[in-house]
Amino acid sequence: YLASVIVVFSQSSEQRIYDTERAFEGLVAEKGIRAGFLGYLSPDAVMFFPEVANARETWTKRPISPAALTWNPILIFASSNDVLAYSIGNSVYRPKGKNDPTGFAGHYLSVWVRQANGEYRAVFDTGINHDAPASVTTEWSVPKGSAVEKNERRLSGADSATPFFVKAESDGAVKAYRAYLAEDAILMRDGSMPLKGRSAAIDHLKKGKTFIKFAKRKSFVEAADLAYHCSGYTEIDTNGKEVERGNYAQVWRLRSEKWQIVADIFVPLAAAKPRAQAAPLPEH
Repeated sequence: YLASVIVVFSQSSEQRIYDTERAFEGLVAEKGIRAGFLGYLSPDAVMFFPEVANARETWTKRPISPAALTWNPILIFASSNDVLAYSIGNSVYRPKGKNDPTGFAGHYLSVWVRQANGEYRAVFDTGINHDAPASVTTEWSVPKGSAVEKNERRLSGADSATPFFVKAESDGAVKAYRAYLAEDAILMRDGSMPLKGRSAAIDHLKKGKTFIKFAKRKSFVEAADLAYHCSGYTEIDTNGKEVERGNYAQVWRLRSEKWQIVADIFVPLAAAKPRAQAAPLPEH
């Protein structure tokens, strides 16, 4: 018995989250999407439905669906104190079940919080859809340069992120992202494969030719060297006309005493979905 306990607690937090993801997917396969999410969401979890809402309350109201959802985490990172973590992966949603030939490919972003019993539960989850890729990555990894940064100076992620939003408002999103995106950041936009790396992300943003207005953030959750938050956004064209509205989430990480964006996802209201799920929501 003691040996088994030692094995469990000697695992890295990233490995434990990977195992949790696998168990999560197993429950979805066995009992359905609604039961799966209810089994692995934290009490205060939020999702885009399409607006930000308590995930457990919303999933409880959803009807049972025959749809199938499969996924594979490809990137996992946990904070140095093991309290907060995020994962990114690919997914396939089949509306009529596992044998449905119609599958919607996508990628998802999840944020995990360690519970009092040591287990991890999702406190945030959303996804994007895109065309099916030529190949799908099945291996997972921890981001490179993942040296432990305990943030002994207690540098605030929330305070450090404020200049990003100020700069986006005054100088535009491209300049703001250029100043705060990590070199290995992942930018996720509905309809496109994730953009990996700061250079690819900036090139994509330059092509947008819209002004992004970020809504005032309502919360900023952080633990040691990792943080996340979500809120709303609008995109405005050069004539001042709104062309898109939706919600976004960002994951920030402390590296060499500098907070940077390592994951950034935008989900338009018309496309809002958990883990690339396209099923309609029930009426509230």
